[in-house]
Amino acid sequence: MVAATLAEVTEKGYDGLTVEAVATRSGVHKATLYRRWGGVDGLVADALTASADQPWPLPDTGDLQQDLRRITQEVFSVFTDPELGPTPTALISAAQRSDAGAAALRAFFAARHRQAAEVAERAVARGELPAGTEGAEMVRAATAPLYFRLFVSGEPLDARTAERAADAAALAARAGLFTSTPATPGPN
Repeated sequence: MVAATLAEVTEKGYDGLTVEAVATRSGVHKATLYRRWGGVDGLVADALTASADQPWPLPDTGDLQQDLRRITQEVFSVFTDPELGPTPTALISAAQRSDAGAAALRAFFAARHRQAAEVAERAVARGELPAGTEGAEMVRAATAPLYFRLFVSGEPLDARTAERAADAAALAARAGLFTSTPATPGPN
């Protein structure tokens, strides 16, 4: 069902997504889809939930900044690839149009950020980051500028922007900005 939903939302967007089209594409009767997923919002949410269950291969270069650069480069590469990019772009855009989809999107990103927190844990163990660094927040900070350009401002996204976002997050993490207890400000 996920593949049929992804294909339909990629081709037609949220406004053109119908249970009937997903049923036809998947070979499942539409009554079954309505009974199980309730409609297109349930199908979109399920596609995101299935995506969240897929492991995210994390870089392990031995250097925080390089690991973050590889993470942002992966986001950049996927979303700007003419073959791969339309599906996650359409799915995220569709998820923002429904309560169920938005909840599934939040859960998807929370799962990805929890997985990616391992990058910070390794950097703490190597002495690159202070103890207590919240890895999910660090990864959020590294990838947020990319998602902002893709889904909010519509500004062009390029490899340099992805690299700059990673570098800024690494610098902030090293300064302790993502620790669970904020650093005490120094004298002005």
